[in-house]
Amino acid sequence: MSPAAPRLRLLHPADGPPARLYARQLLGRCLLPASGPLDCAVSGGADSLALLVLASEAGLEPVAHHVDHGLRPGSAKEAELVAAAARRLGAGFVSLRVELSPGPNLEARARAARFAVLPAGVATGHTADDQAETVLINLLRGAGAAGLGAMTPGGRHPLLQLRRSETEAVCREAGLDWFEDPSNNETGPLRNRIRQDLLPRLAEAAGRDLVPVLCRQADLLRADEELLEELAGAIEATCCRELAAAPLPLARRAVRRLLREAGGAGYPPSVAAVDRVLQVAAGGPLACDVGGGIAVRRRRGQLVVEKNSLPTLR
Repeated sequence: MSPAAPRLRLLHPADGPPARLYARQLLGRCLLPASGPLDCAVSGGADSLALLVLASEAGLEPVAHHVDHGLRPGSAKEAELVAAAARRLGAGFVSLRVELSPGPNLEARARAARFAVLPAGVATGHTADDQAETVLINLLRGAGAAGLGAMTPGGRHPLLQLRRSETEAVCREAGLDWFEDPSNNETGPLRNRIRQDLLPRLAEAAGRDLVPVLCRQADLLRADEELLEELAGAIEATCCRELAAAPLPLARRAVRRLLREAGGAGYPPSVAAVDRVLQVAAGGPLACDVGGGIAVRRRRGQLVVEKNSLPTLR
């Protein structure tokens, strides 16, 4: 069965006040740059359209970049909607298209394809609600402090201090239409299950809105992560003596950095792989395989990273 066409929510200027006073009130909680122009990823949803409105109100000369994945009927109408909103706000508009085929990991593949064609450092409309969902997603995936710190406010994510309801209110006030993505109602993607089921259940059990709580936890963990990373940066990760003398949390971070640099930006070393390297550094096995075609060998008190797996070493 073909996916349903996007549902268009029709709003008009009469639905909100004539001046965008509400949007101006929110600017103090937005982490927008002091000057523009500002590239904005605008899907046609309320959050990204609100970003366009707020950037315009801040005088940043925003440019709306819309990416059409071509995965559902009517997707071209979303580009038309974003183009119309950009014209109304006096913003620039760029239409982009990527080709994707249905199949496994569609959400992740679509995201990767989208950011591959968007400008570097493009701002997104992620809100505090998205941040809370990201914290829970990363928690369920077993992430450490870096993952639980979720998205960093500012620059790429200037609206993380706003709620989803507030971005919708901004669009209403501006008299803008927005698309409700039908895929947000599907129960397959983990984020949707968290948004529709897990987070409301947790809030009910806690007796309060958990979005601010989870966002505050992310801020605290991100600050801890930044400090620990700074301290770990003083450790020479290839020096067995320095690794052995360092506190375990810092030694792990130093080794993780070493493995990330060796494996490339997409290489995520596991705790088990990091601990195998620390055993090598501590005088255990002479070498270990850490996966991803990477091996680490001890040689004269130094760790040497090799681009060859060693399947027989443990």
